[in-house]
Amino acid sequence: MAKKYYVVWSGRETGVFNDWSTCKKSIDKFSGARYKSFPSLVEAEAAFARGGPGGGAVNSNKKPSKSITDASSLGKYEVEIYCDGGCDPNPGKAGSGSAVYREGKLAELWYGLFNSHGTNNTAELNALHQSLLVAENAIKAKKTVAIYCDSQYSINCASVWAYDWKKNDWKKKGAKKGGGEIKNLDLIKEIHGLYDRIQDDLQLLHVKAHVGIEGNEPADRMTMIAVDRQELSYTQYTDGLDIGALLNMRSG
Repeated sequence: MAKKYYVVWSGRETGVFNDWSTCKKSIDKFSGARYKSFPSLVEAEAAFARGGPGGGAVNSNKKPSKSITDASSLGKYEVEIYCDGGCDPNPGKAGSGSAVYREGKLAELWYGLFNSHGTNNTAELNALHQSLLVAENAIKAKKTVAIYCDSQYSINCASVWAYDWKKNDWKKKGAKKGGGEIKNLDLIKEIHGLYDRIQDDLQLLHVKAHVGIEGNEPADRMTMIAVDRQELSYTQYTDGLDIGALLNMRSG
């Protein structure tokens, strides 16, 4: 059977998926789901970027986030940043982490922004924020840049939902007067503003968590380092960059 690629424009997770089972989880019993299969990755990505099978993106100011469901090829971009947030339990002690690759090699690990009463979503947003700051500097240095994030919530907040929220005076659409409060709004505003400035030179991509993707795994370990050390600032990890040793650490 020929391989197919699946595009979900409206579902629990949106993007391009390379297997039906993952696509189905996103659209099964989801009201208003929009999806379609394509025979090639190129056609699928083009259709997702258009906003629908026949074109006509909902908002031309948006740059739709892409999703990938298998390991990325390190070195495709000059600077690749993997970010993650963790909370133990959720809500509870939260921390953020990131792994920065340059020319396909692990160059830096970062951890911190500990919150004793945090949530997984806030930790993920903090990690994306820090990654966008690194990306902005890399873009200024004329580097090609990608950010890999395992939180579809964070990606959507930065690159999809914020455009509509901003038009609606930072309220959710359809909300009654005085309602529609957006959680983590101040942080989302800052992240979105940064994303919007650099989006034309940035790839913001979604990856699955805890499936052995290099980059995502060390970023995950940094979230627990942040929790264990209760580090409030965002700090560079200086205890070595050995992947094997990192994978033996506590995961988030």
